[in-house]
Amino acid sequence: MFNTKLKIVSVALIALMAVTVTSCTDDLNTSPIDDDVETSESVYTGPDKYRQVLAKLYAGFATTGQQGPAGNPDIQGIDEGFSSYIRQLWVAQEISTDEAVVGWNDTGLPEFNYQEWNASNDFVMALYSRIYYQIALANEFIRNAQGNDNQQVQQYLAEARFLRALSYWHALDMFGGNVPFVTEDDPVGAYQPEPIGAQELFNYIETELTEIESEMPAPGDNDYGRADQGAVWTLLTKLYLNAEVYTDEARYDDAVTYANNVIDQGGYTLDEDYEHLFMADNHEAEGLIFSIPFDGVNTQTYGGTTFIHHAAIGGNMNPSNFGTGEAWAGHRTTPQFVDKLDEGERFEGYETENPGGNNEVYVPGGYQPNSGYGAEWSPADAPPLVSENNDDVYTGYFYVNSAGAEIQITAERDWNESYGGADGNLEAGGSNIILQKPGLHRMTVDLNNMTYEVDAADSRNTLFTDGQEKEIPTLAEFTNGYGLAKWKNVTQSGQSGSDAVFVDVDFPMFRLADVYLMYAEATLRGNSGDMNKAVGLINDLRERSYGSDIADISSGDLTLEFILDERGRELYWEGHRRTDLVRYGQFTGNEYVWSWKGESSDGRGTDDRYNLFPIPAADVNSNLNLTQNPGY
Repeated sequence: MFNTKLKIVSVALIALMAVTVTSCTDDLNTSPIDDDVETSESVYTGPDKYRQVLAKLYAGFATTGQQGPAGNPDIQGIDEGFSSYIRQLWVAQEISTDEAVVGWNDTGLPEFNYQEWNASNDFVMALYSRIYYQIALANEFIRNAQGNDNQQVQQYLAEARFLRALSYWHALDMFGGNVPFVTEDDPVGAYQPEPIGAQELFNYIETELTEIESEMPAPGDNDYGRADQGAVWTLLTKLYLNAEVYTDEARYDDAVTYANNVIDQGGYTLDEDYEHLFMADNHEAEGLIFSIPFDGVNTQTYGGTTFIHHAAIGGNMNPSNFGTGEAWAGHRTTPQFVDKLDEGERFEGYETENPGGNNEVYVPGGYQPNSGYGAEWSPADAPPLVSENNDDVYTGYFYVNSAGAEIQITAERDWNESYGGADGNLEAGGSNIILQKPGLHRMTVDLNNMTYEVDAADSRNTLFTDGQEKEIPTLAEFTNGYGLAKWKNVTQSGQSGSDAVFVDVDFPMFRLADVYLMYAEATLRGNSGDMNKAVGLINDLRERSYGSDIADISSGDLTLEFILDERGRELYWEGHRRTDLVRYGQFTGNEYVWSWKGESSDGRGTDDRYNLFPIPAADVNSNLNLTQNPGY
């Protein structure tokens, strides 16, 4: 699948320019490779041409080559689909954590389940190469745009600097200091770049972002899929929130400042439907700050969201329900993360209030003893559903601690009149209703029409449990571990995406909910945030997800541990988890373990060296200026 050393080869910039980047130790800049193709002098001739080249910089986060989905790759020596920026970012940020496991046995991939990668790991090299490929493209663009006085070109220049800063942030976050550093000021041609320290790289990213802040379009004023001031503010918030990890210096008050910019000046709003954020028409969703667009016809790749989407489908999942004919049966989640989604003790024994003494029905079942409701199948102990208008329509909440719970509906606190059924239809004395997910549930029973609706109360809970086991005794079997049905190539109106193989779902690199959570965390860790505002922002997220204030928290509930769990519930499978766990000191070591961490089905501690990925051995061996990260 991989060559021993990945080598970045030619890329045509929107059919206008051919360049070569032969690995970050040989040449991190671009140069002509063929007399028959256009050079920089002929390409950079006007704003329209600059815009076309800028499109390649953005497309490099989504596509993998010149034609799609394969056949003319940017990076040689690797399966083209594997070389996708978003795919490699997702693997590094998710499979290494409690949010995801993978059952495939591609060389080097299982090590991400275990946190046992080394400096020769092919996937580490693929991630590193894609980051530096993007940096090389940006350097070439910036080098040519610097002397152009055209106002539009200067905006494009600021966008290119943002994209380069984003990639350098990924390098800092995942590889630390000591990585090669090249800008537009360095010469074109083969040479051995010098490394840069973590503090210096942090300072560079910070300076780049603050310098371009005023040159970027205002939030919402750029084309969809292109960066604006909101994206700059969000990346600065992320940089400052993690500054203590990167540089040993806390910058939480700066994180509060830039999060406030996004919240108060960005004009963003939360989408009313959480699921819409991950659907085929999510370009229409609210609260997206910076997305990587994907289109089933025009940006075909086996990486990106096609990979995220297809790899999650398997077992009893029907691919057509997800807008595709593909089921790659790769990714599930760990039992430890399942427990975070259902929130455990917070809702145990929860009963719907009925201060007006309205009519009730009851929900007995086998779940009762383990969920805080007394004896199993006891109507006397069962939680009620309440008819607010005494019209035989009953609504309420109850907690279930595991998937597969079976319930009935009784008219009284006895079994004289009971109802069961399936697929939303009720009948007297019918079969038990089976609940597919753990967690707080919301149920409506209409005895006028003999129908019911029931599902997890938190719309973020997309667990798929039918035919799946919670525990993961073996990784290769897809039915070990619950699935997550978060990403769907279906529109809000129920239409499948434009292609049955390649999805239309855009990747939300930055979104408003993340900024809300970062503001709350920086407020707790720093000195300048408003605690009441932080609590309000968290409750905005929870009310959006639960559809009511049933899950609201108070200031006493807002702890750092709560925020880490809430970040998981809100942002899982979006490429944030590794960075979060590292910041909390829970990624390596024994403080927090999950299934298959440390190559144990029960989980065990790992060495702290895995908080960073190694510099690929091929680059360390060929660049005498580089030294390996500690422990590798």
